[in-house]
This record gives sequence, structure tokens and C-alpha cells, in this order.
Amino acid sequence: MGLTIKEVSEKFNIPSETLRYYERVGVIPPVTRTASGIRNYQEEDLAWVENAKCFRAAGLSIEALIEYLKLYSEGNSTFQARLDLLNEQRAILLAQQKQLVETLDRLDYKISKYESAVKTGKLTWD
Repeated sequence: MGLTIKEVSEKFNIPSETLRYYERVGVIPPVTRTASGIRNYQEEDLAWVENAKCFRAAGLSIEALIEYLKLYSEGNSTFQARLDLLNEQRAILLAQQKQLVETLDRLDYKISKYESAVKTGKLTWD
């Protein structure tokens, strides 16, 4: 027995509307359904949801996820295209990581100056 959309929503902390959207636009494949048409998420469906959540949290675009699923559904002949897409997304994330590290370094510097100013009553930017 699978999970309902409500249960998946709670499990992954993703609104039901977002899950429906992901399915509608092709971020995740069509979800398994009961005979009466109710979504009945199976292990494979859950793996796609988890994948989408992870990639979205990392900043990958909806368009990149749609393209990945499209390539995946086309089969093994798209291995190189999928590898290229993932490498491209990795490069984007590494650039974002570099920017975050630079920003954190700047904040750490300012924090240290203000911590010193709190102790000494003087702010210096030497």
C-alpha cells in the first residue's frame, strides 16, 4: 500500500499543491494511481519526490529538473546528456558556494571587529 498525497506532503514537508505542480510540469514522473484515480505514492514515486526536494533545496531550477526527467524518460541513450546537465548544475552550485564562502568571510571579519568594539568601546577597521 502506498502513501496518499497528504502523507507524502507531511513526510517531505512539501505542500500538496507543490507535489501536484511537480507532477503536472514534469519535475517528477506521473505518480502511481489507484483504480479510482487517487494518487498512491509508491517507493519509486517517493524517490523522485526526495530527489526533487534535494535538488530544489540546492537551488536547481525547475527547468533543469524538467529537462533531467525528460532525458531520463528517453532511456539509456541520454546518459551523456544527463551527465552534462548534472555537471552544468554542479558548476553553478560551486560558483554559488564560492560566493557564499566569500560572503561568510566578510561577515566573520565584520563580526570580529564589532566583538572587539563591544569589549574595547572602539571600532577600528585596520
